[in-house]
Amino acid sequence: MLKGIPAILSPELFKIMLEMGHGDEIVISDGNFPAASCAQRLIRCDGHHVPELLEAMLKFFPVEEEEDFTATLMAVDTDNARELPPIWEEYRSILEQEIDNSVEFGYIERYEFYERAKNAYAVVATSEKALYANIILKKGVVTE
Repeated sequence: MLKGIPAILSPELFKIMLEMGHGDEIVISDGNFPAASCAQRLIRCDGHHVPELLEAMLKFFPVEEEEDFTATLMAVDTDNARELPPIWEEYRSILEQEIDNSVEFGYIERYEFYERAKNAYAVVATSEKALYANIILKKGVVTE
């Protein structure tokens, strides 16, 4: 064990974050996402939810700030678009606490999201029940 590392970050997930280089992407997926069939490297975080995992990861994970978007979300299907998923505001709040720039999201259609996930460095599978709760982060650089 190490001091100061949240217990939600498994050794496997911490190792993956350390291995990733500048520009590599990681997907944190909800419970409905086809993580096993999309992932080059799959990290299971069963029993956990995306917001708590995102918050813990961002303590150590530098998000790329030189892109147009802070993170990429799976766009809501236009047939189901009554309102934006409330979990997105949780993501915005968590990201705003951890980065210096304003938070902007990019949105990509579901099947395009699946294809992008296949090229991600890793996919983290959670038990999140919220719909459209998938998020892609691109690793930035450490400057400190």
